[in-house]
Amino acid sequence: MTTTQPMHPLAMTVNGQPVQAQVPARRMLSDFIRDDLHLTGTKRGCETGVCGACTVIVNGRPLKSCLSLAVQHNGAEIRTVEGLAEGEKLHPLQDSFERCGGLQCGFCTPGMLMSACALLDRTPKPNADQVRKDLSGNLCRCTGYSQIVEAVLDAAGVAHGN
Repeated sequence: MTTTQPMHPLAMTVNGQPVQAQVPARRMLSDFIRDDLHLTGTKRGCETGVCGACTVIVNGRPLKSCLSLAVQHNGAEIRTVEGLAEGEKLHPLQDSFERCGGLQCGFCTPGMLMSACALLDRTPKPNADQVRKDLSGNLCRCTGYSQIVEAVLDAAGVAHGN
């Protein structure tokens, strides 16, 4: 016997655009973003909150979206990696990641970018230790992290007039 899950109304702003939907209570935010909104930059990695590939910014704070239910964010403002660039103009972090070699395979990059963006919003001029601490919840198997830290520090100078 198949039972249908009750649906719950959801209204939020994603990358500056209002979104309304009906979702099951158990729908993960990462699944809602990827499957319902088709914003595939938010990656499914470990689905246990360890890797950070699913990191998005919710109400100004980084959040691992695989650990959170979509219905918990009714009324929230969410920013995904697709919301960083302005049209064809890359966000300073995206530009720095490219120029400094802060990405290789690219799987971790969206989560790294979102964690770094939240850091720079909160701490415009971080030092290398602050960058390492804030990105410690994001795993990368390719870069060795030094280029990622360099890219975030470079973007801090670009994004904030240095």
